[in-house]
Amino acid sequence: MPKRVLQGVVVSDKQEKTVVVKVERRFTHPLLKKTVRRSKNYHAHDEGSAFKTGDLVSIEETKPISKLKRWVVLPKA
Repeated sequence: MPKRVLQGVVVSDKQEKTVVVKVERRFTHPLLKKTVRRSKNYHAHDEGSAFKTGDLVSIEETKPISKLKRWVVLPKA
């Protein structure tokens, strides 16, 4: 099974080796037929503390690293 990859913006880099990434998804409301935006924050592992607040990053699903971290930031390509 392939690992999920999401794209989002770093909203916090205050923790060591961890960044908080806000991922936004858009969908059409089933009844109102209006585009709705929903966002969710993910804690992702950033080994080298290379990313700062405001950076656009991709995160990949991984095995649990800690209580909250199940994602790892992909290196810049």
